[in-house]
Amino acid sequence: MATAMAATAAERAVLEEEFRWLLHDEVHAVLRQLQDILKEASLRFTLPCSGAGTEGPAKQENFILGSCSTDQVKGVLTLQGDALSQADVNLKIPRNNQLLHFAFREDKQWKLQQIQDARNHVSQAIYLLANRDESYQFRTGAEVLKLMDAVMLQLTRARNRLTTPATLTLPEIAASGLTRMFAPALPSDLLVNVYINLNKLCLTVYQLHALQPNSTKNFRPAGGAVLHSPGAMFEWGSQRLEVSHVHKVECVIPWLNDALVFFTVSLQLCQQLKDKISVFSSYWSYRPF
Repeated sequence: MATAMAATAAERAVLEEEFRWLLHDEVHAVLRQLQDILKEASLRFTLPCSGAGTEGPAKQENFILGSCSTDQVKGVLTLQGDALSQADVNLKIPRNNQLLHFAFREDKQWKLQQIQDARNHVSQAIYLLANRDESYQFRTGAEVLKLMDAVMLQLTRARNRLTTPATLTLPEIAASGLTRMFAPALPSDLLVNVYINLNKLCLTVYQLHALQPNSTKNFRPAGGAVLHSPGAMFEWGSQRLEVSHVHKVECVIPWLNDALVFFTVSLQLCQQLKDKISVFSSYWSYRPF
């Protein structure tokens, strides 16, 4: 019995020593690694015009819009940080072979709220980590778990802002300031929406036609959606309208793909550290180090 108790005590001492090393050394090593990764992610969002760390306007990047299913919409979008600074779009109308061209007014930029929000969440995660620098001594495993949960929450929100575009109703798209960005002004039978989906910048053009007052169609306003289908109906002003055609084109933004990879790697590091801490959970309540 005494031998068994001595062995148990020895094992306990070894585990406690391992836990002390985990809290004092490995936790900070992981936090440093997380900060390095997230600073790289943050740089992807800022894209300064010259060397890293410089202040100034973000560089402009041109992206050619395309689709494997249609050539009716073509164009170029210019991205500058979290804003569309220019857009040049051509739309071919099949029924009358008309070619429409519309571009942003020179005095206008369109903020992509998804990119701005994702960047803010990354900054918040970096702030949380920076508040626990090398001089900070973690006293319990629960304290580390609390920090990891807070960091993971910000990273999950950042990722979700890029992977989950807003669901909008057609009246919300019609009321959006984006419709007033173009010169010449968009025709009344067109709606445009721009959003981020994963690592892609997407442009959707909706062609509309008015429903006649004596129409036999059962009018059912469509709810919110990322992408509406032909046949979706809505009311705008005194008119009832229906979507007749939908054209979606997109382009890949490489640095958004990098950012998503950084988010995934960071979340995995956080979870791995949480798992290591949980192994020693029996010591938390009474044995701080």
